[in-house]
Amino acid sequence: MRKASCSMSSNATADQTSRRSSRASRDELPPALSSMWRLCRLGYIHEPRLAVVAVTLTLLQAVPDALFALWLSLMADALLAGNTAMLFATLAAIAASATLTWLLRVVGTRMTRRFRDRVTIALETHVATLQASVSGLELQERQDYLDRLAVLRTQVFVLDHMYMSLLETIGWIVRVIITIVLLTSIDPLLVLLAVFALPTVLSAAWRPGVERQVEERFAQHNRLAEHLFATATSAAAAKEVRVTGIADDLAERRRTEWQRWFAPVARARWGTAISHSVAWAIFGLGYIGAVVFVVVGLGPQSARSC
Repeated sequence: MRKASCSMSSNATADQTSRRSSRASRDELPPALSSMWRLCRLGYIHEPRLAVVAVTLTLLQAVPDALFALWLSLMADALLAGNTAMLFATLAAIAASATLTWLLRVVGTRMTRRFRDRVTIALETHVATLQASVSGLELQERQDYLDRLAVLRTQVFVLDHMYMSLLETIGWIVRVIITIVLLTSIDPLLVLLAVFALPTVLSAAWRPGVERQVEERFAQHNRLAEHLFATATSAAAAKEVRVTGIADDLAERRRTEWQRWFAPVARARWGTAISHSVAWAIFGLGYIGAVVFVVVGLGPQSARSC
């Protein structure tokens, strides 16, 4: 009997542990890359033509913009050599690059905005469908779910901005590749300038996740502050607020809850500002070092060719 009771208790403990682990695994948010890929796939499913056009225009827009440095270098060589034909050719190339950059930017902005608007409507419909398809009331009773829903409801514009940020990142990757090729044509050591840019990339990829975790951790205070604000200012509760005389108490409680939410969020944002400042300071030092290396280390002829 003792052995049977011990085995039953151990089995029950194991079941509880497995349930907790499976529940914890369900509660964990998916990684950022897989979530971004899922949103991109949904965007392509709803608007395939606009998605292809937006990505293509973004790639084309980055090319003439990044070639300005090459045209300026060729123009400097033409001035030093006294080649008039080459000088006018480079001026024409600069004008063409400027015109193409402006034209592609205007067309790309309009197409990207149309794509973002349509996909945002589709994503909001998708999120609403997912919430409505959940069976039971656990979604509305558990505080961690309510916190996530509060962040999703107040930060829904992030879904729209994600596509804009992704397209801009693709464009900047193309510009960086062209810039690295141009730097390599001057001297291979100048590729080390990309190493000084890595802190900016790491900071930009790390700090938004930290801010989002802080917002989710203290979302209950923001949710309560919004509820108190709606209670104190909406017409439906105006009579009860005046009769009971709790307007000042509601305002004070709303201010207190908002401060409990905003204080940690502000600290996280200050940390982001400091992280970005340090990262850009490192890149600035590397950029100054690259300029000094070209002017002093490579000699006057190489500096003029740059």
